[in-house]
Amino acid sequence: MGWKFSAEAGASEPQWAGRLWRGNQPAGSPVVSEEQFDLLSTLDLRQEMPLPRVSKSFLNLLFQVLSLLLSWLGDVLVSVYREVCSIRFLLTAVSLLSLFLIALWWGLLCLVPPLENEPKEMLTLSEYHKCVRSQGQQLQQLQAQLDKLHKEVSRVRAANSERVAKLVFQRLNEDFVQKPDYALSSVGASIDLEKTSQDYRDANTAYFWNRFSFWNYARPPTIILEPDVFPGNCWAFEGDQGQVVIRLPGRVQLSDITLQHPPPSVAHSGGTKSAPRDFTVYGLQVDDETEVFLGKFTFNVEKSEIQTFHLQNDPPAAFPKVKIQILSNWGHPRFTCLYRVRAHGIQTSEGQRTVP
Repeated sequence: MGWKFSAEAGASEPQWAGRLWRGNQPAGSPVVSEEQFDLLSTLDLRQEMPLPRVSKSFLNLLFQVLSLLLSWLGDVLVSVYREVCSIRFLLTAVSLLSLFLIALWWGLLCLVPPLENEPKEMLTLSEYHKCVRSQGQQLQQLQAQLDKLHKEVSRVRAANSERVAKLVFQRLNEDFVQKPDYALSSVGASIDLEKTSQDYRDANTAYFWNRFSFWNYARPPTIILEPDVFPGNCWAFEGDQGQVVIRLPGRVQLSDITLQHPPPSVAHSGGTKSAPRDFTVYGLQVDDETEVFLGKFTFNVEKSEIQTFHLQNDPPAAFPKVKIQILSNWGHPRFTCLYRVRAHGIQTSEGQRTVP
């Protein structure tokens, strides 16, 4: 439109512009005709504003660029649509899950009863100190009760310990056999030394001072009539065979004989090898010549340290003396030890005598 306006202006311009230009010419200048002026103005306008010309190749390139832009824009719109669809799906799923959780929470609130104990308000400082003092007093009371209980337990324990000790000492002091023992020196029993084997004497320890009685450590046969039984406190005779004759406090109808020897855990002098093994028992009549066989027995060191053997005294006969004859021991080559011998039975009335 600018070009058309210029052309129209160029077509009408010579009517007034030529006159104006001619009127302003100085005197004596050459005169230009109107035809020449119109031709000159037409040539100037054509030179100033040439007509644009668009080639075919440029249009093809422009069409290709536009098609590419449209294709890219379509792909972008498709991807944006897909993203919008996926976000919409996620929003839908989240909304449904939220609704489900809200419904579940509401159901729990409706089903579960409300708490009876509501949280209390915070205590003031004075109330806190009062609570602490109360708890301290309760702890002191508990401590006092514990001390009292401890004293009671200690008292009961001491009483039980004392009672147990008494029972132990009573058990140790009482006769385990639970039968009267007539081969006890305290009731009048003694040893007939003429009919008893000789004491064992060790040649390796036969020093000069051992000949004196107060320096002689060998125990006499009367030791078997004492209740004190501890390792080494025994009567030893030489070899594995020997005998001892016990004079009873009266005429006794013998029923049992008891032998005692320390167990292997505490025995000395070769352990239990010096203990008697096989032995026989005889009852001696008043004439000291007549012997009545009452039985043959075996003392088993693997059993109890106190073993009682029943005598074959049938019909019952009363004897003033009893003889124990040792036939073998448990392997000691030099001597045999007797710790304690007990004679049980019933003492007859004609045989009783006063015991000092």
